[in-house]
Amino acid sequence: MIRKIAALAAACAFALPARAIDGIGVELGRGEDHTNLLRIFVTDRWREAARALGGDWQFAGYWEISAGVWDNKEESSADLGATPVFRFERRSLYVEGAIGFHLVQTHVSASRTFSTAFQFGDHIGFGLRSRHWDWSLRLQHLSNASIRRPNPGINFVLLRLQYDL
Repeated sequence: MIRKIAALAAACAFALPARAIDGIGVELGRGEDHTNLLRIFVTDRWREAARALGGDWQFAGYWEISAGVWDNKEESSADLGATPVFRFERRSLYVEGAIGFHLVQTHVSASRTFSTAFQFGDHIGFGLRSRHWDWSLRLQHLSNASIRRPNPGINFVLLRLQYDL
């Protein structure tokens, strides 16, 4: 399973033009049903300059393309995602939010089965940036927005580490 995810992530990374990839990273998380998450990703910052909002705060954003594995006592699931992320930054601090698109394996655990592979993934988070590193904490929710029932959704707490290229 991990080899498949790594191959999918590599395919996603090589599908983007080399100049578009600004960062690479990993997320580790814990969710409902004692589900652990490991996700790798690449980022592409928006090319427009950040816009000043008053004071030292600026508005910026980036695309995040990800591939991950969810694992609990009963099952392992895979996850592919594409997410536009909106960020408010002030010097090295930031807060961010996003609503993206994910394809997941529908059977997560004995008590949680999604009715569709297509899921919306939204998150809020905050973090710190240095010259090349980005550390953050995110709260993420995935569900199909009641496109089809049942729609149990799942929530994760994620620690994220990114290296800017």
